[in-house]
Amino acid sequence: MNTQSYKTVSANSKTVQKEWVLVDAENQTLGRLATRVANILRGKTKPYFTPHVDCGDNVIVINAEKIVLTGKKMTDKIYQRYTGYPGGQRETTPAKLLATHPERIIEHAVRGMLPKNRLGDDLYRNLKVYVGPEHPHQAQNPKVININDVR
Repeated sequence: MNTQSYKTVSANSKTVQKEWVLVDAENQTLGRLATRVANILRGKTKPYFTPHVDCGDNVIVINAEKIVLTGKKMTDKIYQRYTGYPGGQRETTPAKLLATHPERIIEHAVRGMLPKNRLGDDLYRNLKVYVGPEHPHQAQNPKVININDVR
């Protein structure tokens, strides 16, 4: 009889191995990119994924201004926010946001796909989005990945 016992491995903050990952958003569809980035941030691409632990990687997204929205979303989609003052509801479209702050489109999409709790807040801090191909994280030696290969 085989007396070998199997143990379920649960990751914790001491055993997690976090890496830096670089993703190029050029000609990527917004929703598909955001889904795959959110999965990397959560750690769902790792074999030791644990739902209640930050076991994901740090993700750097470059070329945020070159993101693609399908259909008429560029003009028909509406982002709403509230300033906190009476009559302070503000609306904007992705076209306007792309002209002023392109990184916010990707940040908003990924943020909506993360858990709505303290863990989600911690995971969101691991996301860095930049306009253009330059980023200040060269010292972390990020691994360049093709986002289309991530599931």
